[in-house]
Amino acid sequence: MNKSKEDLIKAFLVSANNLCKEVLLNDLKDLQIAGYSYSSKEAVEELGLDADLVHHLVEDYVAQVMKSIYTFADYLLELKIAQKANTTLDYTPLRELAHKNLGVARNLRIKDAEKLLYELMKKDDLEYLELCIQALQACTIKLKPVCAYNTVTMIKIKKTL
Repeated sequence: MNKSKEDLIKAFLVSANNLCKEVLLNDLKDLQIAGYSYSSKEAVEELGLDADLVHHLVEDYVAQVMKSIYTFADYLLELKIAQKANTTLDYTPLRELAHKNLGVARNLRIKDAEKLLYELMKKDDLEYLELCIQALQACTIKLKPVCAYNTVTMIKIKKTL
């Protein structure tokens, strides 16, 4: 890994940590996930899986969630447009995506993501949902910063094609 990429990943992680501190200690403090740190030990023990396999599954999860963040943002924008137009808000696509990601988070015992994804499935306040999406992204970056960075970079490259 070249130095500039390392610096970019460090900056990416610092930004995620700052957002976590800001949002999880203030707007989302009731979720009580500030300071949470994931350990794969619980998933390894309870699921009876090899630690390397859990590591790879967590990387797959990180890539999946980082991709989902863009879709969540699109769904949230659609909801905001519908709200502004005083039309019926359809939360179904957002909630279905949250449910899909929640299943994986539960299986891997990723507690902060579980709580955030549950909120995305149950709440209707668009500003609150936006905070949950931002926090989910930041928590996911903290989980595997290199994987998250590489996924976001790939998404950006694909968007330019």
